[in-house]
Amino acid sequence: MPHVTDDGKKRRIPRAGIRPVLGAFSGALAGFSALAVAEFVSAWVRPQAGPVVAVGGAAIDRTPATVKDWAIRNFGTDDKLVLQLGILAVLALFALTLGVLALHHRPGAAAGVLLFGVVGAAAALGRPDSAGLGDALPSAVGAFAGAALLFLLAGRLEVRERTPARPDAGQENVPGRQEWDRRGFVLAAGAAAAASAGAGVLGRVLNGASGSDAVTSRRNLRLPAPASPAAEVPAGAQLRIPGVSSFMTSGKGFYRVDTALVVPKVDASAWRLRVHGQGVARPVTLSFDDLLRRELIERDITLTCVSNEVGGPYVGNARWIGVRLADLLAECGIRPPSRGGPADQLVARSVDGMTIGSPLEDVMDGRDALLAVGMNGEPLPFDHGFPVRMVVPGLYGYVSACKWIEDIELTTFDAYDPYWVRRKWAREAPIKTQSRIDTPKPFARPASGTVMVAGVAWAQHRGIDKVEVRVDDGPWQEARLAAEDSRDTWRQWSFPWQATKGGHTLTVRATDRTGTVQTEKRARTLPDGASGRHSVVLTVD
Repeated sequence: MPHVTDDGKKRRIPRAGIRPVLGAFSGALAGFSALAVAEFVSAWVRPQAGPVVAVGGAAIDRTPATVKDWAIRNFGTDDKLVLQLGILAVLALFALTLGVLALHHRPGAAAGVLLFGVVGAAAALGRPDSAGLGDALPSAVGAFAGAALLFLLAGRLEVRERTPARPDAGQENVPGRQEWDRRGFVLAAGAAAAASAGAGVLGRVLNGASGSDAVTSRRNLRLPAPASPAAEVPAGAQLRIPGVSSFMTSGKGFYRVDTALVVPKVDASAWRLRVHGQGVARPVTLSFDDLLRRELIERDITLTCVSNEVGGPYVGNARWIGVRLADLLAECGIRPPSRGGPADQLVARSVDGMTIGSPLEDVMDGRDALLAVGMNGEPLPFDHGFPVRMVVPGLYGYVSACKWIEDIELTTFDAYDPYWVRRKWAREAPIKTQSRIDTPKPFARPASGTVMVAGVAWAQHRGIDKVEVRVDDGPWQEARLAAEDSRDTWRQWSFPWQATKGGHTLTVRATDRTGTVQTEKRARTLPDGASGRHSVVLTVD
């Protein structure tokens, strides 16, 4: 409420609770400024050096495998977005706290912001793909800007006693007013917010354009016709039943599970692949053009992520174009263990530092293991490894499907543990025989009568021989299999069920060409893939 001062003017006394609120606001604004400036600076260094990306990557590396598995199970391909939002939420709480602290101890609060910079810089420098000391700049410069802003704004909120300029005669001892620099605070906060927003938007735009050379190289790429094209997909491979997954999965619809918070954008003209290591008689470094000049083959191959739960979505089928990996390895003088070679593990390294270990025996046993350059008739999408990635039929992705590959080293399983093995996943992981009910969906309410039950089954590099369906606790009944494309692709199936009213449970199991029946024993994804039988509960009206 207004207070009449000795000079006869009305002035509003600041409410006691407003300064803590403005202090918290100052902290939030300083945090926003730090991140915006860091974003801008990262555009001149590299996007992966930004503090949120660097800290997020470090968090992923240090998160227990069970927690990662839980995140993928619950958030799916949005797990990275959830992680980044979580980091921002923690930073926001930290900034709000520092803002309140700054009202009482400005240097200490500013030091807290600088600590944020130290953490970000350390995370950036500790990444496997760190480009050197320059990676520390975004966090360091951003933290300095945030600390300076918080120190300035907190200073504007300091309450000072202001003595009247010309006290009346006989009133020399009249105490001054308790005031804080409201006008200065508003001006400083407004200017900082505008400047920070501008820096952040500009940084985002520049970061978005940082991969322009890679985008251009992909756009201008025309893949040569494969010397060994894939056979036409059999007419009966795709069932005409609503709800069944498409036999071929589009690039946009293909699952993506990896640790990259920023998708690498690699210029194909600058890309190189080095092959070296134990038992490599003739090491080689190849350019992208060198790879395209080799004989290309085209194959339909279904990939599966080890994080796929029973009945889960992380499986997809695509037509891949690439170079036979076994031929390249043989030209380098590499022999598998069965032929006396000293190495038993192929370690593939990505441009972002990821390491994937594959059994050399499997890569060279005659299956169509590829250094893939194309997917569904086009160059690889950036999300799926452009310009080059590995594809090995029959192995889970974490032991075969290295995206953005730039290095192949031959070694042994005893000598080196790649990224996922260090996190308690199995060294070797052939894909387990699995099947899934695509339709009807869980908790569906179909009408009684004939209900088409359908889905997919997969056992890459072995092939699917039979699929069976059970209703409640009844006998197993054989489903009709769609035409097979190859043993490296999934296979669709259908079963006409004469549904009766009431609640029911449908269960499916597959048998592969080795005679192995899909086990009913439930196992989680860690350490070598989930097992069990997919079932759907529904009610027939």
